[in-house]
Amino acid sequence: MKVIKTLLILALFPILLATSAHKYYVSVTKIEYIQNEKSLQIISRVFIDDFELLLKQRYDKNVVLDPKLESSNANDYIKRYLKQKLGININNKPTQINYLGKEYENDIIYFYIEINNVEAIKTLNITNKLLFDQFEEQQNIVRTNIYAKHKTFILTPSSAIATLNF
Repeated sequence: MKVIKTLLILALFPILLATSAHKYYVSVTKIEYIQNEKSLQIISRVFIDDFELLLKQRYDKNVVLDPKLESSNANDYIKRYLKQKLGININNKPTQINYLGKEYENDIIYFYIEINNVEAIKTLNITNKLLFDQFEEQQNIVRTNIYAKHKTFILTPSSAIATLNF
């Protein structure tokens, strides 16, 4: 009888693991300084379903992020949210981010953002709080390429700011 119980537990173990699988909450943001264009170019990637859930809870329960069925006000919500949650200070001065648009690819949405008129960078402070208000486990990976120096940061709700000095 003990052998049967053990075999039953061993048979059910994979099923229990599969039903309690943990979902990862992560975004990846790439920031690159294009010196000859005096531009800081930013591409941020997040999972569509996570971001859509956030927009539904924050702005409009009927919003849809889908290239074929997208809500007409989706870009307004995206722009508003990005401006609240992404912050870039250059040389200890806040900057204005310009939301250029988005692109869908499989289950990922790409946001294209730019900061213009960047003469030189001595210090760069990056705040990335994307989806922190939605998921406690959210992590935001920030990869930078400034003056051919590559740095990577993992930002969390308890540590949402990265600082670079040049």
